[in-house]
Amino acid sequence: MRYNADMLFDLEKGDVIRMRKEHPCGGTAWIVTRLGADIGLECLTCKRRIMLTRRELLKRMKENLGREKKE
Repeated sequence: MRYNADMLFDLEKGDVIRMRKEHPCGGTAWIVTRLGADIGLECLTCKRRIMLTRRELLKRMKENLGREKKE
């Protein structure tokens, strides 16, 4: 797979993304908490936080679900 930086160009803080593999807690939805050289993610099921490089996120991400709704 060739690295394509344009694929993450529209990613913003607060976006909810779905990963290809399920987290051990059973969740697949993550919220973007940090942008930079590394991307910070928080599991919406168990609140676990992880950091991934942009390249790793490109491999693991299935789809961008858009912004989290605040009520």
